[in-house]
Amino acid sequence: MNYRHIYHAGNFADVLKHAVLARLVTYLQQKEKAFRVLDTHAGIGLYDLSSEEAQKTGEWRDGIGRLLEGDLPAPIAAILEPYLATVRELNPDSELTRYPGSPKLVRMLFRPQDRLSAMELHPDDYETLHRLFDGDFQSRVTELDGWLALGAHLPPKEKRGLILVDPPFEIEGEYERLADGLAKGYRRFAGGTFCLWYPLKKNAPIKAFHEALKALEIPKMLCAELSVRSDRETTGLSGSGLIIVNPPFTLKGELDLLLPFLKTRLGQDRFASSRCFWLRGEEAATRGLD
Repeated sequence: MNYRHIYHAGNFADVLKHAVLARLVTYLQQKEKAFRVLDTHAGIGLYDLSSEEAQKTGEWRDGIGRLLEGDLPAPIAAILEPYLATVRELNPDSELTRYPGSPKLVRMLFRPQDRLSAMELHPDDYETLHRLFDGDFQSRVTELDGWLALGAHLPPKEKRGLILVDPPFEIEGEYERLADGLAKGYRRFAGGTFCLWYPLKKNAPIKAFHEALKALEIPKMLCAELSVRSDRETTGLSGSGLIIVNPPFTLKGELDLLLPFLKTRLGQDRFASSRCFWLRGEEAATRGLD
């Protein structure tokens, strides 16, 4: 309940998460049928990078700030276009002062038929998010523990959907809780695309977390990780990862291009690294999604 994403908005972890999220939305839009995005830990939706909080840490400068410095190779620019188009739309004067959180990002990418359900438990953040989407019939904001939404709000009535689970990881046991949450959500909505975010830091139980996910025996599960520095000299965030369940068949190839580029552009020391691999089901994922 104490977490405030404004201190971290636009950092390297947001870049990876939001670039992939935008790709998932655009993939779902290849079919005319409507879909719903369920954002379980939505935050406030839009962040002021000129605020005292964002300026105090300046994390965005080593994230979205670096990404926008200099030209992008054409293949990378194409992959990042949906994501960066929203950032540029929010900053028409080229000065980077506003950054979209996940709910704002997906909403800006929506077609008229697509829908958003955004969950936020913190009362102040809920009120801010509610004001941001007030009067928007395509978006529903609910003051709710996002973990409960994986049961109560699935499956969506559209029968097509993307579920983003992005908890703050401020208490013990969140990796286990993330695996349990996926198990619950997948049981209710096996055809959905799930995107789970997790931190990489010193002594994080990543191997055990991955083993717990594999034990769920979900057929199609892709992992992408980006570390920007060594975790030896810090107790803070050194990288982040994403688990994508039911990924689009093109995503692995895109990440194989994108992650090495992000490692070079966003890396902070010589220990920066990236990897993309299948936890389960490479051959099954080539069939695509309904």
